[in-house]
Amino acid sequence: MNKTDSIARRILGWALNRWDRWYDCEKGVFIHDSEFQPEHNLGHAMLIVQKLEEYGFTFHTNGESEVSFNEVKGTGETLSQAITNAAYSLIEKHSVTNTSRVWQQLC
Repeated sequence: MNKTDSIARRILGWALNRWDRWYDCEKGVFIHDSEFQPEHNLGHAMLIVQKLEEYGFTFHTNGESEVSFNEVKGTGETLSQAITNAAYSLIEKHSVTNTSRVWQQLC
């Protein structure tokens, strides 16, 4: 599972419908993988920020190349990449530690 897949499934709560698209249960729509590119599209990256803020995470940015969600930081060449990297770092961090409590919060 790549970065974008992990974010779509674990943070946004989208279900993998087939190999090239997800299903957003909340909105009842299908999202093709070409329609969700958070590393390249700031609007898509901000969907991640919005969802994590709903879960209680605080978003901070330090310019165009560094962001954090609470204590988890991410960097990138663009703000979109930094957001995506920080979100993926959050997934990785909580996948290794106590996942039951965190994923109840995230999912």
